[in-house]
Amino acid sequence: MREGATLALSGKMHSALVKHLLGSTDEAAAIVLCARIEKPRVKLLAQKLIPVPHAACTQAPDFIQWPGALIEDALEQAEEGDLSLVLIHSHPGGYFDFSAMDDASDAEVMPAIFAARSREKVGRMLHGSAIMVPGGVIRARLYDRSMAPTPVELTAVYGEDISLFWNPHVEGLKTDTRPLAFTSDMSAELGLLSACFVGASGTGSIAVEQAARLGFGEVILIDFDLTEDKNLNRILNSTQSDAEKCVPKIDVLADAIARHHPKTVVKRIRASINCREAVELAAAADFLFCCVDSEEGRSICDKLASAMVMPLIDVGVTIPVARGLDQKMAIFDVLGRIDYVQPGGSSLADRKVFTPQSLAAEDLAKRAPQQHEDQVKAGYMPGLLEEAPSVISVNMRAASAAVQEFIARTYPYRLDGNNRYARTVFSLAAMDEDFTDEDAFPCHENGLLGMGLAEPLLGLINWANSPKELP
Repeated sequence: MREGATLALSGKMHSALVKHLLGSTDEAAAIVLCARIEKPRVKLLAQKLIPVPHAACTQAPDFIQWPGALIEDALEQAEEGDLSLVLIHSHPGGYFDFSAMDDASDAEVMPAIFAARSREKVGRMLHGSAIMVPGGVIRARLYDRSMAPTPVELTAVYGEDISLFWNPHVEGLKTDTRPLAFTSDMSAELGLLSACFVGASGTGSIAVEQAARLGFGEVILIDFDLTEDKNLNRILNSTQSDAEKCVPKIDVLADAIARHHPKTVVKRIRASINCREAVELAAAADFLFCCVDSEEGRSICDKLASAMVMPLIDVGVTIPVARGLDQKMAIFDVLGRIDYVQPGGSSLADRKVFTPQSLAAEDLAKRAPQQHEDQVKAGYMPGLLEEAPSVISVNMRAASAAVQEFIARTYPYRLDGNNRYARTVFSLAAMDEDFTDEDAFPCHENGLLGMGLAEPLLGLINWANSPKELP
């Protein structure tokens, strides 16, 4: 598992950068304001793009000069949120390294940027510079007050496709080409990446099993529950002994990974995702999988993915049942749903995977179950969807589709691209699959995008108490 820094951008910001920086044969420049996460490794989260107007620059195919006043304006915008600046310019000729002229420019500009930091802010600060070459590939480096540049190990762009731009000096990877799906090169790259799984039960245990066997270098597990007899028909690797001892579900999965893929680092926390410590642990991951059956859990994962500029794959399984005309219970359908959410794109909230009404219903069911039942019967509040509790065959299909969605985005192989598959819904009753384009969903302005761990965390005030256990 890598220890170097990551720069994370949304696909929409990257597209805007490509349009501005690579629109001509002359060099062009922009400033990216980034939030920071520094534990356990540095992540810069692109929050805002400030294009440097071409008319304000002196440009040539191998040279650019632009007014320092633009950096001063950017610093003023960054001050309140304690943000980092990344100064990025193009190399239209394709030179994929920092030139001697780039080094000299940084040596002059970076000390001035650090000197402008408010005296009240005494904490650590990082700023950076980056280059973009034709094709949109980015290479970046960071500076602290020592002024010694540190390479950014990975620049990750999360859009319809997931693009990973590695520093050429990363060991064990072929950085000049992207790996093909299902190859040993894919496994080698996954060994440097981290995936967080919220939920370790029916779909979660299956998705985690696949992720570890695919070769992820780090797996983060978040779940508060203990193993019981009723779980044994749907949690992979769980045993009767686990149920008798009430072993935490995350420990069951972690122990299994240690047996079959000991190279994978497992970090875990026995807590719900509505716990502050769980959010902070999840923030370090590169990818987020939501495998919960609660409206609140999905809502928090939705916010978390936006704030930390990470892609979210949400999976759900539902078996609607009701009484027929003969008053016998009948299954109306067997449904699985997989949503891929890119930072800055349509959210789970936009897609109405949960609604204010469904969140209120779930909250009321927890606090006052009888009152909730009365309101459902009276028609004042919708009932909650009932997630399939123990149908491992359906869970297997849904979890596999969720992991496969990740592979298709990161190592593209679909003949008609990934835009069509923002949502996949399969029906085992009708034996068909339906797909929804990203463009078919509304996309509202997201004030959390790139905010990182800024307070109030995820824009929320009330957080659960500390976790029951923090291994």
